[in-house]
Amino acid sequence: MTYAIEALPLAPFAPLLALSDDALIAVGARRMVADSPHSAPCRVSLVDADPGDRLILTHHIHLDAPASPYRAGGPVFVRETAVEATPVIGVVPDLLERRLLSARVYDADGMMTDADVVEGTALDARLRLWLANPVTAQVQLHTARRGCYLARAVRQD
Repeated sequence: MTYAIEALPLAPFAPLLALSDDALIAVGARRMVADSPHSAPCRVSLVDADPGDRLILTHHIHLDAPASPYRAGGPVFVRETAVEATPVIGVVPDLLERRLLSARVYDADGMMTDADVVEGTALDARLRLWLANPVTAQVQLHTARRGCYLARAVRQD
């Protein structure tokens, strides 16, 4: 069983990139500058921002399942120079591999069926196991310490 790691699409965030700092604040977002390596993972490009890179920090609904009690959202970074990542098939991207992750497994109705804290280096095996279960629709991956959404994995047929 293989999988695809999916980044967020750029389109919903593109309008924010042109806003002034004051306009961003008015919509609940902020312009930030990465201050250290691996401190600001871009959810659109699935790469870490380099120190000095400018990003938008905004809220994003990452589990949009209105009938589910697990409907959820949170903060995400998008680099101002982000290029949308194509799905990564059967390989854990470096951005995920280097982190301690909180993995949340959901069925098609947005109900959580499993969850665990996983070292990024062990993620490949866990994704293959979870996605072998036909009930699993997706596995959402978050930073374990801050709980921020990073990406999702889906079955790749």
